[in-house]
Amino acid sequence: MSTENEGNPVPPAPSAPPVPPSSPAASPQAAASDGGEAPTTPIPPTPQNAPVSDPYGPAPQAPDASWPPPPPATPSYADPGAGAGGWGSSYDQQHQQYQHQPFQQPQHAPKKGSGRGGLIAAVLVAALVAGGLGGGLGYTLAKNNDDSGSTTISATSSGGATQVKRAAGTIAAVAQNALPSTVTIESEGTNGEGGTGTGFVFDKQGHIITNNHVVADSLDGGKLTATFPDGKKYDAEVVGHAQGYDVAVIKLKNPPSDLKPLALGDSDKVAVGDETIAIGAPFGLSNTVTTGIISAKNRPVASSDGSSTSKASYMSALQTDASINPGNSGGPLLDASGAVIGINSAIQSASSGGLGSTGQSGSIGLGFAIPINQAKYVAQQLIKTGKPVYAKIGASVSLEDSTGGAQITDSGSGGSAAVESGGPADKAGLKPGDVITKLDDTVIDSGPTLIGEIWTHKPGDKVEITYKRGGSEHTVTVTLGSRVGDN
Repeated sequence: MSTENEGNPVPPAPSAPPVPPSSPAASPQAAASDGGEAPTTPIPPTPQNAPVSDPYGPAPQAPDASWPPPPPATPSYADPGAGAGGWGSSYDQQHQQYQHQPFQQPQHAPKKGSGRGGLIAAVLVAALVAGGLGGGLGYTLAKNNDDSGSTTISATSSGGATQVKRAAGTIAAVAQNALPSTVTIESEGTNGEGGTGTGFVFDKQGHIITNNHVVADSLDGGKLTATFPDGKKYDAEVVGHAQGYDVAVIKLKNPPSDLKPLALGDSDKVAVGDETIAIGAPFGLSNTVTTGIISAKNRPVASSDGSSTSKASYMSALQTDASINPGNSGGPLLDASGAVIGINSAIQSASSGGLGSTGQSGSIGLGFAIPINQAKYVAQQLIKTGKPVYAKIGASVSLEDSTGGAQITDSGSGGSAAVESGGPADKAGLKPGDVITKLDDTVIDSGPTLIGEIWTHKPGDKVEITYKRGGSEHTVTVTLGSRVGDN
């Protein structure tokens, strides 16, 4: 999946777990644009093994299940990592075999240069949806429809639209209530490159939740602004960001006193078929509202921006057919009552071409959102400490495209042990060669799926892992460890 990255033909996506697991973080309780269209970047080859340790360390010899590995060979999705650290499982960077997959880059709209490549989706091959085209598209549409000989026709109604009262529970009422609490985020780096995305009010102190890939350009001295639907713009700063989860929290400088946080729902209770409402700035068209339903739950998704230094992001996503495009990244996915159930982050793209010369693709009805239960937990950690905390099992697993399960590799990152000594997996008796097939009631068909499922939990949670060894099936209880930070 990707939130706005496009590339070449999309590789077959790994099968989804038959039994829907809790969404990534579900367990843990926890844009107007500038005008340029960000160039799409081809999906980087997917690694065969993913270390569970430090996702940001040097290319590992073997995967390490503790930290986020780079995009797997299966469809990819967001951003980061390796080593015996934070992610549930990792990959073997030394055996990376990338397959070009189309992704939609985060709606990056370069201000002075080409936009930063969007994130790429993995397990379900999608693209990140941060902004790209900017207001230029809206202007062009208006200009092309302008006709010097046009005549203005007024409706003969006695009252204006503002006098119409929308019934509670209708889409119009939900949108009217939620729009004032959403913002279009403009992110610009010190090199002049940037893009647009979306975010929503988390609390009255001025904290805004969005995607990590939306604010990535502004890190290390860049510029960040948030604009409300009423046109009021505020400078903002990044409080914390989690590349592995693809979640970030920014804070408005001198926030207004009348901020209204959006109510958060319970993504664990979402059902397939539930109505959804998405708000964002697709292609720079701020304050756009689209609708759909929950098409599926617990979709394993992985992504990265395609660069040589990129780390992968993993999630067990909510799938929706609500129209989501570049620029929707970071925006809220609401339920019929108006409560936030997810953060729109990636889309599946049908082709490498799409819009103008940039090749950005649009919605084909396959959008993916980070479950709000996970995002809430991550956001609270970022506000509290500025750093993300990842659950891990302390074992490196293969990320090769397979439906047989997540196999623990023979060696870990940088030649380290595949099973971290004294770590959760080691204490539970897991060994290299073991193939993990289930985590609690969720079927594990690949390394990326295992990572996404582990991240739906908090460090310290006890999970039941089923694995195969020598033709026999075994079940053990594992107490998840933790890794702090993305580095």
